[in-house]
Amino acid sequence: MSDDDIRALARAAGLAETWTDALGIPQQVSTESLRRILDALGFGTASSADLEESRRRLGPPSTLPPLVTVKAGARLTLPARAGGAARGLLTYEDGGVATLRFSTRGDKLVGPTLDRVGYHRLEFGDRQVTVAVAPTRCVTIEDRADGKHLWGVAAQIYSLRRPGDGGIGDATAVRQLAEGAARHGADAIALSPVHSLFTADTGRYGPYSPSSRLFFNPLFADPEIVFGPERVAQHRRDGEAFEETPLVDWQPAAQAKLAVLRRLFDDFAAKDLPGATVVARDFEAFVREGGELLQGHALFEALHGKWLGSQPPLGYWRDWPPAFRHGLLRTDDPQMAEFLLAEAPTVRFHQFLQWLAARSFEAAQRSAVEAGMKIGLISDLAIGMDRAGSHAWSRQSDLLLGLNIGAPPDEFNRAGQDWGLSGFSPQALVATGFEPFLATVRAAMRYAGGVRIDHIMGLQRLWLVPEGASPAEGAYLDYPLDDFLHLLALESHRHGAVVIGEDLGTVPRGFRRRLTEAGIAGMDVMWFERNRGSFRAPARWRRDAVSMTTTHDLPTVAGWWSGNDIEVRGALGLAGDGEADGRQIDRRRLWRAFAAAGTADGPAPPPEDPGPVVDAALGFVASSPAPLMLAPLEDLLGLSDQPNLPGTIDQHPNWRRRLEPRAADLFDDPVVARRAATIVARRP
Repeated sequence: MSDDDIRALARAAGLAETWTDALGIPQQVSTESLRRILDALGFGTASSADLEESRRRLGPPSTLPPLVTVKAGARLTLPARAGGAARGLLTYEDGGVATLRFSTRGDKLVGPTLDRVGYHRLEFGDRQVTVAVAPTRCVTIEDRADGKHLWGVAAQIYSLRRPGDGGIGDATAVRQLAEGAARHGADAIALSPVHSLFTADTGRYGPYSPSSRLFFNPLFADPEIVFGPERVAQHRRDGEAFEETPLVDWQPAAQAKLAVLRRLFDDFAAKDLPGATVVARDFEAFVREGGELLQGHALFEALHGKWLGSQPPLGYWRDWPPAFRHGLLRTDDPQMAEFLLAEAPTVRFHQFLQWLAARSFEAAQRSAVEAGMKIGLISDLAIGMDRAGSHAWSRQSDLLLGLNIGAPPDEFNRAGQDWGLSGFSPQALVATGFEPFLATVRAAMRYAGGVRIDHIMGLQRLWLVPEGASPAEGAYLDYPLDDFLHLLALESHRHGAVVIGEDLGTVPRGFRRRLTEAGIAGMDVMWFERNRGSFRAPARWRRDAVSMTTTHDLPTVAGWWSGNDIEVRGALGLAGDGEADGRQIDRRRLWRAFAAAGTADGPAPPPEDPGPVVDAALGFVASSPAPLMLAPLEDLLGLSDQPNLPGTIDQHPNWRRRLEPRAADLFDDPVVARRAATIVARRP
């Protein structure tokens, strides 16, 4: 086997042999890296026979895929392997029927133009395929805005305070924040991820490393939404001790909260017999609707608790006894059957937790809209999943478990990045009719008016790193962007949800244009809006992007102006040489930009007085033509510390800081109210 053979196979598998670094210099992926990634993708390269079998599997399939997508107003096109000139019977969602005629053009079967949006069933004799006809674009922010330029806030859920939250912000605090923000003209609340983490391991609280993106973090549930305050109060003990701390004490606070929920579940199981009460019937309906996916997640949570509590602790499902490693595929194994029988209440408890969380966020979104918000909650969809988590265990064939999502080397990360997350297999997506992707998108949109997709470039390609390799040994793998965009548009309209894409970093050529055509808003962040070092005037920012002062991974305005971020990173050995001198130059540049935009005047304040800079920055970003401006709560409050410091784990209190005002009172703070008024006045 020659290097050319390996590279040809890599191209056929959708792997890019080259990539362009942050300086615009082309780089080539080594043949050995391509070989390792191909092996992880399931395409063997060890022998000539393996190579030939891999070529065969990457050749034209012998059957139609279970789902094809097409944009409304375009012709339906199928692979020619469906046969020669043919007729097909299309059954629309509403039951209507149409006969479609196809003609062969090269390697395609070309059918008629389709205009009726939805998921329809096409029959070729004994073959069937779902035809997803998508709107031309997603629901856009402008569609929701009624001619206004909107604004909203960005919030870390855990940071929000309310009495009775047990030391961790929850969906009711989100509701209270939304109601307060709406009184000041806000139309959206962009939230940190609500994905399920690991209930049995509450020390794993990073929101972008989820166990599953299909389910909620139950610590964000408020059981009072379902059971009322009196019934819940009967089961509370000592959670109040965690409510006044400046940082979330995740492990003890979470354990205390889960203990309350377990006592409430035991009470519910004893008193609310199936079908006997309104709440019991609602729970049963929720479990039925959740089906196999919910059952698999709840079973994982129960098993994870069992094996994590063993000696030695087994937190990774690959280390569990063989009978328990294979998701729902082995539920008929005697050992698994015995566990299911003995631990049925525990499995049911985890379904109960998901029910409470779902009802909590459903109520929060309803309240946000009733308060007058045009969008309401915007959920955050993480780029991947923890390979030790629920999705990886219960749906192993969905994912590329031998490869980690990351980023190639760039000027900020010379060694590249390995995020330790697993992503979807493109082959599995096609083979399953995109079911895993659709389930994920529907979960993100179900109780929200919008979704922010983290690292949205992953819809076109992902940098994948073999387990155990360095990030520099990765390569880009292509994903079916057209299908993703069509399905997003279809689901966006079904849920009435806007779509925002985090398009920061290395963006493929032409990718932002594709997002614009699809009605997906990008993100413009003040720190990155520069032109030859100077800060770009807000009037020149994009009209199809959301504008922000900063993000959870970047300095707050007060922290940047004061140099707090440099001091913090310097103490951890993460600051670069000359940063302080460069910051002084950038302060002058930023203040000049504010003055030119009319949001500041007079001399720039000193670093130790960032308040006027925060005021000017919020007005500056609000002046952009963006259809939606998002103000992080940290900037509305003028805080110096950012929620997360990339490159750190335990060295810094990431994902732990709590805000001082209660969520219900936050917009009663005169400074916050004044800054909100500045934003409203500056929105074009």
